[in-house]
Amino acid sequence: MVNHYRDLKVWQKALDWAEAVYIATAAWPRDERFGLISQIRRSAVSVASNIAEGAARRTTGEFLQFVGIAQGSLAEAETQLLLAQRLGYATGKDGSRLLLASDEISRMLAGLASSLRRRRGP
Repeated sequence: MVNHYRDLKVWQKALDWAEAVYIATAAWPRDERFGLISQIRRSAVSVASNIAEGAARRTTGEFLQFVGIAQGSLAEAETQLLLAQRLGYATGKDGSRLLLASDEISRMLAGLASSLRRRRGP
């Protein structure tokens, strides 16, 4: 049983991923500071934030709703990362590493959602 959102492995991974996004985007062009950099950072932070907010809610249904929002934020950040790769900002190991980590978080969120649906019942 999880007593706090900080105990959730998916939250820990999402927070690590958001930190990695911040570090990677620090090297992107300065003219993207208010564009792509700002967007991907907000999306990445939103993943961990929504997991935390959902876990703090009173009902399983509310938690499940916030997990869905976290999944959407992750898809948004992945899309922005893919665009950054196309533009040549997220090249080499950084881009690949971030995408691999996002895939893992996506699978973990899907597992959490499935578990919450079972807990909630029909």
